[in-house]
Amino acid sequence: MHHSLFISDLHLCESRPHITQAFIRFLETTATHAEALYILGDLFEYWAGDGSIKEDSLQPNIHALRRLVSSGVSVFFMHGNRDFLIGKDFADATGIKILADPSLVTLYGKPVLLSHGDALCTDDLAYQKFRTEVRTQKWKAQFLSLPLAARIATIEELRAKSEQEKSAKSMEIMDVNNTAVENLFAEYQYPPLFIHGHTHRPNKHTYRLKTRACERWVLGDWYEQGSYLKLDKNGCEAQTL
Repeated sequence: MHHSLFISDLHLCESRPHITQAFIRFLETTATHAEALYILGDLFEYWAGDGSIKEDSLQPNIHALRRLVSSGVSVFFMHGNRDFLIGKDFADATGIKILADPSLVTLYGKPVLLSHGDALCTDDLAYQKFRTEVRTQKWKAQFLSLPLAARIATIEELRAKSEQEKSAKSMEIMDVNNTAVENLFAEYQYPPLFIHGHTHRPNKHTYRLKTRACERWVLGDWYEQGSYLKLDKNGCEAQTL
């Protein structure tokens, strides 16, 4: 049966080689049977700019994605809060197509809304202010003008600060805001299906909005084990590697 797969929040990095290995196995044994793979952000723990794509540690991931695309599977990528600097060079090296956040696609006769999800966490005012700042062309240009080592050091500093701030925030503040979710549904004319990641709280949520039945599926992270969502003409099914 024709189907598409969705993943997010893998946070690939050198310190967790077992997750990189699981990701490559997933591409070679599971994703290869799909029509399309959608990576909805935070594929990497951080991305300091496309100038780092020549690093040895990234080659297995890049080559595995290229092999999947070459086999005929369409691979789409959406920026997350950790890897929003992924750009054209990475896309060219892997063959992936970069999607805007959010994006509305049609799959198996249904409109499907896709997002990373961090823009919906509107109760976290400090994060939203930071998110707005670092997504400006001015900030990105200044950051990417730094030497790679300086960029990595800046990222490490920002990550440490973020972890410290998160420890003082409630789980509710770091989750999506329900009004923001409903507003996004309304903006896109209430699609029956909305898929996102970011919160690391895999679940299926159901809504009745303007008499329409809508589902919101939250993807799981890959810190402990791999997980993905499978979509075909019959609907969604959550899977664990």
